[in-house]
Amino acid sequence: MPTTAAIPLGDRGAGGEGGTRLLADRAYERLVRKITRLEAPPGSVLVERDLMEEFGIGRTPIREAMQRLASERLVNHQPNRGMFVSEITASSVQEIYEFRAVVDGYAAFLAATRATAAQVAELARRHKRLLRAAEDEDIDDYVEADRAFYRLLAEAAHNALVSDTIPRIFNLHLRLWFFISEKAGGWQEIARAHEVMTLELVKAFESRDAQAARQAMESYVAGRVADIKRVL
Repeated sequence: MPTTAAIPLGDRGAGGEGGTRLLADRAYERLVRKITRLEAPPGSVLVERDLMEEFGIGRTPIREAMQRLASERLVNHQPNRGMFVSEITASSVQEIYEFRAVVDGYAAFLAATRATAAQVAELARRHKRLLRAAEDEDIDDYVEADRAFYRLLAEAAHNALVSDTIPRIFNLHLRLWFFISEKAGGWQEIARAHEVMTLELVKAFESRDAQAARQAMESYVAGRVADIKRVL
């Protein structure tokens, strides 16, 4: 998968609670990228000292970032051993996709009747951004467009718990997306399947067809389950 050069995070000695929080957020973003794109492979150890050197910041922001990742199940703490990137196993994949089918499917169902006209129009624009990113073979823009699509989908459901949950699980299924893409030898095929889903969702939202919206999402998730079963 494409990689980029290290991005400086700022002064190692940035002081104050606000400075520490900013550095922790940036460390989190960098770690999310490394983990979801498999640059930090499943099962690999995350060494604080190495991360401090790579990111150019102190121990506290690194620890805060890793605690956040642990709450999202991207890393796990093994007592007396340290922090490890979570493994990708048949059981963990099943749990992720079972949860996605329920939560994402229900979010689509709710959004079909609750989304405002402005939200539906913006989802259509974000679908087109996904198409452009795929045509340009711009994986960075594609990932950000996908994140934005799901974030707006969550908001369009107009349910606070759904809005909180979908962004929190996005990185889990993003890592599986990259995992499938790596095994398949590229990301374009899975991107096309994703774009079929986003188009079907937009059409369902425009016609206020809640069942069609849920079916589009559930079918997409089922397709990714089939994909990953072939490579695990």
